[in-house]
Amino acid sequence: MNARSPLAAYHDLLERPLLAILATTMSDGSPQATPLWFDYDGEFIRVNAAAGRVKDRNMRREPRVALVILDDTTPYRYVQIRGRVVKIIEGDAAREHIDHLSQRYTGQNWNPVKPDDVRVMYFIRPESISGLG
Repeated sequence: MNARSPLAAYHDLLERPLLAILATTMSDGSPQATPLWFDYDGEFIRVNAAAGRVKDRNMRREPRVALVILDDTTPYRYVQIRGRVVKIIEGDAAREHIDHLSQRYTGQNWNPVKPDDVRVMYFIRPESISGLG
């Protein structure tokens, strides 16, 4: 990560397996928020969901999203990332990504609740960064 990047001050929050709260917009304009696993590849915040879920439908319809990542060791420290879903991938790469996230967060292989779910990976380009701490 470039030291001048606005995310540089929050690099540790992106590297640790913390939950992010993803905010999307429902079709009626109301907000919807979901805690989820994520990773950061140095350019994109990457999240994963099953096809057809509310967040999947919302991000396909309206790609503008926000994420909040809270520091679990320092009260009130957080980063808010507003951005846009710029790429969506289904299939093998998305299944590999959920396996990677499961290892990151649980140390175990992904054990799907519904094995037939189609996994989807979303690439979110950060556009606005703010936070505390």
